[in-house]
Amino acid sequence: MERKKCRHHTREFRLEAVRLAAVGDKTKAKGGRELGVRVNQLRQWRLDFEKEERHGIPKQELATAEQDLGTLRRENARLREENEILKRAVAGSTGRGEVRPTWRSRVGSLR
Repeated sequence: MERKKCRHHTREFRLEAVRLAAVGDKTKAKGGRELGVRVNQLRQWRLDFEKEERHGIPKQELATAEQDLGTLRRENARLREENEILKRAVAGSTGRGEVRPTWRSRVGSLR
């Protein structure tokens, strides 16, 4: 037996399907069959839209934002670590245990 391919519905389609199920004169099961959507899927879409209305961020965007935030935090930690390594390398090369001033600040002190 072959599995059906997953269909991805647009946000507009889902909103309209939920609206029709809520205010339509047909049962939710009959309305869902006409649209080619199961009743449980309509229910899940309704819950998602209600949650989105409470929190103000769509479900997919929230997940994407959390992933982006995690990626940025990891990158930030890696860059901080690299900066510390570079500071130690510069301090070790001067032999004084301190960070060497930049070229521009040394030129200013020569004048």
